[in-house]
Amino acid sequence: MANWQSYISGVGAFVPEKAFTNFDLEKTLDTSDEWIQQRTGIVKRHWADDDVATSDLAVKASEEAIADAKIDKHDIDCIIFATLSPDHDFPGAGCFLQEKLGLNGIPAFDIRQQCTGYIYGLSMADAFIKTGQYKNILLVGAEIHSKGLDRTPEGRNVSVLFGDGAGATIISSKESGGDNDSHIISHDLHADGAFAKELWIPAPGTANGADRINQTMLDEKLNFGFMNGRTVFMHAVKRMSESLAFTLKSNNCTIDDVDLFLFHQANLRINDKVGEIMGIPAEKVFNTIQDYGNTTAATIPLGMRDAVKAGRLEKGMLVGLAAFGSGFTWGSSLLRY
Repeated sequence: MANWQSYISGVGAFVPEKAFTNFDLEKTLDTSDEWIQQRTGIVKRHWADDDVATSDLAVKASEEAIADAKIDKHDIDCIIFATLSPDHDFPGAGCFLQEKLGLNGIPAFDIRQQCTGYIYGLSMADAFIKTGQYKNILLVGAEIHSKGLDRTPEGRNVSVLFGDGAGATIISSKESGGDNDSHIISHDLHADGAFAKELWIPAPGTANGADRINQTMLDEKLNFGFMNGRTVFMHAVKRMSESLAFTLKSNNCTIDDVDLFLFHQANLRINDKVGEIMGIPAEKVFNTIQDYGNTTAATIPLGMRDAVKAGRLEKGMLVGLAAFGSGFTWGSSLLRY
């Protein structure tokens, strides 16, 4: 019986054409380019047109990943879609993506781990491959935040952070090889629901009494995201550092062994602080938040694609991933690209 390993065989990404700079947001959000850059590192973000759905962004990223993997799309035998902004409440966005790609019949999973969605999804894909259940899994993270933002001065602290985009990877199977061959090595996953309401959207929901949504909830803007920024910042730095340190230690690796780190892109100050705590040289961290803002489940695969295009990520490199998000959820992964 074969001993299967999983590896990333293809990467792809897509962002909407329209870019909105901090100067554009100054006109409506009572903010400034200086304020946004100092607190987040974000310079611009991309927002989708009104007639575009989350699965549409995912299609574009998936097509690029499939081409990069040099496989036929019908070789894909499973879809895992990480998003907090699906096309509709139900069914899951994975089914809409599946239909648009013409891959009817294969299983489609939706997962809701927010900013940690890609790492959770990667662990699932890795496990499926290693059991021999699937051979080529399309793992996608995609978001359209722009349609759910409070674009008034009252909502500026959250609205300046988020962008729309999609990242996709093909997770493929092969028989186990050497340590320096491309393969996914390990994962470390966590959650703590005690902090669920520190970063969340209260409505619509079945916990709101008789109505999932009503006019009172809309008047109170409960349909927009709420974030306790200080709490999120402190926990993100602590948990990402802890998880990454655990993953490296578990695999007898040091910071020196890792060629590149790809962190979730929520706030450049968070990533800089994690790097400082871990003793990671700045040149080993690849950030994209300045160009895209926080695209939640898409940030890591989007960054992976951009790192490849920039010549920063090459086959054979040891790569560390880490993310933290709503839930709270957090985790890390180690892989040989």
